[in-house]
Amino acid sequence: MDEKDNYAGIKYNILARFTIEGVVERHDVIGAIFGQTEGLFPKDFELRELQRTGKIGRIDIELKSANDRTSGTILMPSSLDKPETAIIAAAMETVDRVGPCEAKISIEEIKDIRQEKMKRIQERAKQLLRDWRVKDTQDIEALISTVSQESRNVEPIHYGRERITATPDINQKKELIVVEGRADVINLLRAGITGVIAVEGVKIPKTIRELAKKKELTAFLDGDRGGDLILKELLQVAKPKYVARAPKGSEVEELDATQINESLAARVPVEQAQFLIQPPGKEEQQPTQKILQPPEAEAPPPLPQAIVTGPDLSEYVAVADELKGNLEAVLITEDGSKIDKFPVAELVSKVKNSSNIKAIVFDGIVTGRLLDAAFVKGIKTVIGERIAEGVRIPQGMAVKAFKALS
Repeated sequence: MDEKDNYAGIKYNILARFTIEGVVERHDVIGAIFGQTEGLFPKDFELRELQRTGKIGRIDIELKSANDRTSGTILMPSSLDKPETAIIAAAMETVDRVGPCEAKISIEEIKDIRQEKMKRIQERAKQLLRDWRVKDTQDIEALISTVSQESRNVEPIHYGRERITATPDINQKKELIVVEGRADVINLLRAGITGVIAVEGVKIPKTIRELAKKKELTAFLDGDRGGDLILKELLQVAKPKYVARAPKGSEVEELDATQINESLAARVPVEQAQFLIQPPGKEEQQPTQKILQPPEAEAPPPLPQAIVTGPDLSEYVAVADELKGNLEAVLITEDGSKIDKFPVAELVSKVKNSSNIKAIVFDGIVTGRLLDAAFVKGIKTVIGERIAEGVRIPQGMAVKAFKALS
């Protein structure tokens, strides 16, 4: 607030403008106001008495003189009720001289200071609520992290007649991940992933063949020739529903948690699995072998690639401006249309249940939990009011704060 507000208990500010035909000083204007309103009202309602009892605050005068004329403003704080304040304001307009000079005073407005305070309270409350929700989100992420850490401490077991390595929850899981060896099972456990069982050899154990009849399998194999051989065997005797591969030349046991999640997110239906098999070198080919190659016209679409150049985010500036201070979010589809606004508290669940979304714009704080959900859905742009400290941004995703758009 621009007005000087030193007076305790103030309710209203009377703002007046004046013009005086002559050069006067501040004390001349104040003296004229007190002098010419004196005697208009009972003693206890005169300005001097109201100021003595604290019902009228310090009168502030701002003025300037030029060309033998003085003009300026009067600011009079009041703790009186509305009708009484209006009477005092009207009385000020009766002042027609300041010293020997003609004067005119007109009331410009009577401002309710409590509304100004309420506006400040409202803006501060929004900020407090936003920070509160961020803390709640961070508490949830801490809980998830704690539970995940516990899963990393789980030891693998021996499962089935062949005593192959698996996580303890194999019987409870409807979807399983099939990997090559014991080290792969342990590495996935460290990344917080369960429902994993190992082949432990090129020959597929009978236990896994039986599981393939009852459960949905995802084969997660090394990105080398060994992984190709196991995949070929699986396709023949224990066909999985999905296939995921470690990056070319890498082994599952070497991947960190981010690489594991990225590889699993990029899994493909088994019908496309033959395209993940690397053709052998010339020295590996036998005359009787026939390498299956898909017809050129039927080649599958390439896997998602990382964005290497920063996208143009100017199209989201207007959306961000519209959301500021509202604690709401908007999802933008691939064709540029907007899904109706909804509360920020529902954002993560909305993202998890969405499809065909290219961008998120919301009046809240970008957290790791949100980015994980967006990454799984292939969303490439996330714009929030600000970004939480320490958040790891996935490769290929543009993440910006509102202030970075302007």
